[in-house]
Amino acid sequence: MENKTRCSWCEKDDLYRKYHDEEWGIPVYDDAKLFEFLILETFQAGLSWYTVLAKREHFRVAFDNFDYKKIVNYSEDKIEELLLNPGIIRNKLKVRATISNALAFMKVQEEFGSFSKYIWGFVDGKPIDNKLQSLKEIPATTLLSDTISKDLKKRGFKFVGSTVVYAHMQATGMVNDHIESCWTRQQ
Repeated sequence: MENKTRCSWCEKDDLYRKYHDEEWGIPVYDDAKLFEFLILETFQAGLSWYTVLAKREHFRVAFDNFDYKKIVNYSEDKIEELLLNPGIIRNKLKVRATISNALAFMKVQEEFGSFSKYIWGFVDGKPIDNKLQSLKEIPATTLLSDTISKDLKKRGFKFVGSTVVYAHMQATGMVNDHIESCWTRQQ
């Protein structure tokens, strides 16, 4: 990777730098991609994002490329298969939450036309640019992530606390938390 000024949290290795440079904070409006990030963020709850990112390809294979239309129909046999898969995070509650979140996701799609319209509606369709000077300024939660979390829970989503929701907002570009000196801000 080129020598660029980046947000320092991503300087652990090339996997992190690639994610930072090519995905983190870039607005995502595609429902399939939004679902992928939602599921990955729910598996991250209580763990590091790096742990999830390192297992991302295994998650893709194990969860049928995050196809929520397939996931919603997972059987007990499929759940057991997932819980035996060493390539993913084998947490029974999170695996089951993935299935119930697929159903809740589809219900939101039915109500709003797409999950993207629903989730981006909280920010009027445009990213919030926080213009941060240092990593210390990046919040773990905000009043908005609290609001979205409560609404998601009301709609049947699980593992969507305010911290998970804020991380999802960062990952999908609903908020731009790249520090001012980061090269991606010039893009």
